[in-house]
Amino acid sequence: MDSGYPVGVKFTQTGPASETDKLFCELVQQARHGETISFSAQGCPVGAYVLGRDNPKPTDYYFSSGRYINKAAAAQAAGSLPCLDTQHNVVKLFPIKQDQVEFDVMLMFLNPARAMRLVQAMSYHNGQPLVFSNSGTVSVCGECTVTPFNTKRLCLSIGCKGSRKHSRYTEDEMVIGIPRTLVNDINVGLASIPGIFD
Repeated sequence: MDSGYPVGVKFTQTGPASETDKLFCELVQQARHGETISFSAQGCPVGAYVLGRDNPKPTDYYFSSGRYINKAAAAQAAGSLPCLDTQHNVVKLFPIKQDQVEFDVMLMFLNPARAMRLVQAMSYHNGQPLVFSNSGTVSVCGECTVTPFNTKRLCLSIGCKGSRKHSRYTEDEMVIGIPRTLVNDINVGLASIPGIFD
């Protein structure tokens, strides 16, 4: 990463309950720049739904945002959101500074060339293309945290309006979510594939 650390995300049943008005993507940026954070509730209703809290689908929110032509399209978008497949009381976010393995998902903010290298490092093992979906929504919480956790696949996102607006990662950065189970495969792939100009 050009700036900050990769961020570890851990879902756990233990830890004190704490609420924050900040959004999940904002908290991830704080962890990226060195903070360790724990919370049980955060300030984004869409993020709360995606992270498995008992919030309703954000159909009305999506429709009122002007991002969809009608309520049916907003309902389709809300219905396609990923939801976390585990029960948890606390979410822990922390910068990964060394070979820490106690995380469920690692988040990285990379330029497209570096993101490409991670995709190639995964494809190195079987030659298969990576399959992931983007909708330009829930990029940090959904596409790159919940989906890698649920599917155990590397996921890449172009970002979303909310996370770019509130957490202000740069226009030339993409978000990558890596489940812990794939870290070794990616490291092997990165060490084995040729460089861009080789």
